[in-house]
Amino acid sequence: MSGTSLDGLDIVKCTFKKEKKWSFQLENSETIKYSKKWRNTLKSLHLKDENEIKDIDKLYGKFIGEKVNGFIKKHNIHANYISSHGHTIFHDPVNQFTLQIGDGEVISEVTKITTINNFRELDISLNGQGAPLVPIGDLLLFSDYKYCLNLGGFANISEKKKNKIIAFDICAVNFMLNKLSNRINLEYDKNGDESRKGRVKQDLIEELNSLDFFEKEAPKSLSREWVEDEIYPIIDKYNYSIIDILSTFTEHIAIQIGRHLQNESVLVTGGGTFNKFLMERIELHSESEIILPKSDIINFKEAIIFGFLGVLRLENIDNCLSSVTGSKKDSCSGDIYKK
Repeated sequence: MSGTSLDGLDIVKCTFKKEKKWSFQLENSETIKYSKKWRNTLKSLHLKDENEIKDIDKLYGKFIGEKVNGFIKKHNIHANYISSHGHTIFHDPVNQFTLQIGDGEVISEVTKITTINNFRELDISLNGQGAPLVPIGDLLLFSDYKYCLNLGGFANISEKKKNKIIAFDICAVNFMLNKLSNRINLEYDKNGDESRKGRVKQDLIEELNSLDFFEKEAPKSLSREWVEDEIYPIIDKYNYSIIDILSTFTEHIAIQIGRHLQNESVLVTGGGTFNKFLMERIELHSESEIILPKSDIINFKEAIIFGFLGVLRLENIDNCLSSVTGSKKDSCSGDIYKK
């Protein structure tokens, strides 16, 4: 899978088992960094025409297939199937449209392994948000924690209530912090060191925190389109230094996340956990006990769960929950391409 942060392609080898409850074993994992060419292609693909997007969809499927083949050879392993999220180019549930590139048929052809992909489209067609999809894994694989919080391109949270789960996106995180860091010629703000130097600007943070999205009830999800329409215009109207904007946006993230962490324990994963300053601010605004798992779970929890979505699809078990996405009903989502 590939996230909006564009860190690279995450590949994991997992074994899933069900006895009294589902369990998993993470056996191998790797993030394959994108070349500058691929990074730029993925970053700008939403601006291209339909034919070019279709071509890149197939090329990216070939790229995924080749990297999976290399991963299998490197670790000397066998895979029964491939479950691929791909990379999101468009996500617009209001207009019932979502697109994750990485053609599943091409992946299957290149690897000679049955491939499952396109996990969001069915839920969108059922009037759901098509996101987040990870909560089924939070419910069945990480059931010991009341809250599961992922700090990736966006922050999303799941909360267990008895045998049900609700989940939603909270705010932009690495997607926006990386964009701001790029403006001062940094790939990202390592450890939050640049944010720590800045000063929170009260007028900017008040405007960010007053956006309508934050008062909406779940289900709700965020996307690149929302950031471009809602966040960029606010950021760009203030003539503050990038360091101060980074500091202010970090505080904004911490405040929004803290609103939803009022008690018990929260398992926190995703690349944002390595931003020490951000984690300090989240702890300050939260009343929950912050739990950080081992680094392989921090880095690869979402990839593990997308593998699990593929297992559920093959077993014809619902993998997309209406309590999370707001769709008409639970569904078993994903297209299957036989080898």
